Amino acid sequence: MAEISGNNFIPDSFQGYTPDIAGQIGLLWELIKAPLIVPLLTLSVYICLAMSIMVFMERLYMGIVIILVKLFWKKPEKRYKWEPMTDDIEMGNEAFPLVLVQIPMFNEKEVYKISIGAACNLSWPSDRLVIQVLDDSTDYTVKDMVERECLRWASKGVNITYQIRESRGGYKAGALKEGLKHDYVKECEYVVIFDADFRPEPDFLRRSVPFLIHNPDIALVQARWRFVNSNECFLTRMQEMSLDYHFTVEQEVGSATHAFFGFNGTGGIWRIKAINEAGGWKDRTTVEDMDLAVRAGLKGWKFLYLGDLQVKSELPSTFKAFRFQQHRWSCGPANLFRKMGLDIATNKKVTLYKKFYVIYSFFFVRKLIAHMFTFFFYCVVIPLTILVPEVDVPKWGAIYIPCIITMLNSVGTPRSFHLLFYWVLFENVMSFHRTKATFIGLFEAKRVNEWVVTEKLGDTLKNKSNNKAVPLRKSLAKLLGDR
Repeated sequence: MAEISGNNFIPDSFQGYTPDIAGQIGLLWELIKAPLIVPLLTLSVYICLAMSIMVFMERLYMGIVIILVKLFWKKPEKRYKWEPMTDDIEMGNEAFPLVLVQIPMFNEKEVYKISIGAACNLSWPSDRLVIQVLDDSTDYTVKDMVERECLRWASKGVNITYQIRESRGGYKAGALKEGLKHDYVKECEYVVIFDADFRPEPDFLRRSVPFLIHNPDIALVQARWRFVNSNECFLTRMQEMSLDYHFTVEQEVGSATHAFFGFNGTGGIWRIKAINEAGGWKDRTTVEDMDLAVRAGLKGWKFLYLGDLQVKSELPSTFKAFRFQQHRWSCGPANLFRKMGLDIATNKKVTLYKKFYVIYSFFFVRKLIAHMFTFFFYCVVIPLTILVPEVDVPKWGAIYIPCIITMLNSVGTPRSFHLLFYWVLFENVMSFHRTKATFIGLFEAKRVNEWVVTEKLGDTLKNKSNNKAVPLRKSLAKLLGDR
């Protein structure tokens, strides 16, 4: 059999033929560039420009709406019925509904005292409050520490229970679902969820519960997250910029225009009746919070976001922890869209306008297109056009639209405006991880249900910052080192 080599694929008569490998590769590139590479790259540019317009229009729409909301919309206390919780001499504590507080945990050695202490200090009659610590820890030392902390608060008269399971089936969704099955929960009307690193203010329930009491069509009241370690390092500053936009704009717009948005998984209070009517907690994706919110929204329930009701929490301060979190937050919504897209489209309890908003704006643009557009356009297509000058990218698509989108994203955190350049670079790097996770969710690949609990450092961060102020350049070096 004759030996086959690269020479067989390039005719000797081709002008400029050279026997060396580099020359052959160059000639092969010239052969395929005009008939294959240029058309494919041109098509890719058009697709990415279409995606950029979709993202731009979405950002512009939300920007206009948020301005109108801030200038002309009534505050939630005026749009909905709301009366402050007051002590009733005749009824006593019976005037307060029975509220369940759920705190899911998994090996939370550094923060368990913070969340338990904050929940126990909520300003609410002790006989009308049930605190449930759902501990899925695999570290028996941590389990013992958490149980002792619960017993310490119980000895002070707080109605707190320590619950464990035989297995971690369903992860957080499984723990929350199991917690609602206990007999002492059946009389509770509302359930508020705080992750282990969340620390609500004492008046959290007094400010949120009245909306549920006086508005029977509201299923969820969501508070805004604030971050105790946003200045810890360069990584936390970048996260703060992205999340502040999410809360300041996306959640506010969804609440004001459609009474719908994605539950953030913590820092919110649910009407238990709405949870049950929507089918309860499900562990079919890694975004059980969004899953429940979509199902409840399709049942006709309304959601309310309170931007001035804030809960302190912690941001991941290592790249490893952040990367795992972003995988879950990107993979889960894509997988949920795959599972629920048809259910949303065929639902008859909500308006066509709301269905369009959920499918197109909430899922398609924000959860799918935004990640893919950032990665493919800025990290793949534009660099390739440098190698193929025959393909032109218009300035409005390469410069103007991206700059406007970036400026709109900065409204949530004005103090970090000077870091926009670094935020763009950071988002481009993360777009690869998010795009990969999005495709894993869409096609239900191997890691689709991967759940890694985000590491929390709690007071370790405070002690570290007190001992030594870390300059920004050292924080950046730490971030790169963690990679």
